[in-house]
Amino acid sequence: MKRIMLLAKLHRAVVTEADLHYEGSCGIDENLLEAADMREFEKIELYNINNGERFSTYIIKAARGSGAISLNGAAARKAHVGDHLIICTYGPVDDEEATAHIPKVVLLDDHNRIKEVKKITN
Repeated sequence: MKRIMLLAKLHRAVVTEADLHYEGSCGIDENLLEAADMREFEKIELYNINNGERFSTYIIKAARGSGAISLNGAAARKAHVGDHLIICTYGPVDDEEATAHIPKVVLLDDHNRIKEVKKITN
C-alpha cells in the first residue's frame, strides 16, 4: 500500500505578483525550488494564511535569486500581493517507508529568503 505524504513545504512564502491574464501556474524562485526539492511543472497545494483560501496549481521556474512567488491565471484570484502562503508538494510513499519518511520544510522570511531548511521529525 502507498500513502500520500507531505514531501516538501515552503512556509510563509510572500506573494510578489498576481497576474490574472497569464496562462496559469505559480512562479517560484529557482533557489527556493532547489532548497525544497520541488520541480517545474510539479503539482502544488497552496494555503493562504491571510484569507484561508486553499487551491492547487503547478510550478514554473522564476528567476534565481529573485524571491519571486507569482500567482498566475485563476490562482491570481486566490491571493493578493503581500499575502503569506504555505506551498506544499505531496506524493506516494510505500507504507513500509512512511514511518521513516521525513518531509523537507523551508522556512522563509518576509522577502522570500531562506531562514532555515529543516526536516520534520516525530
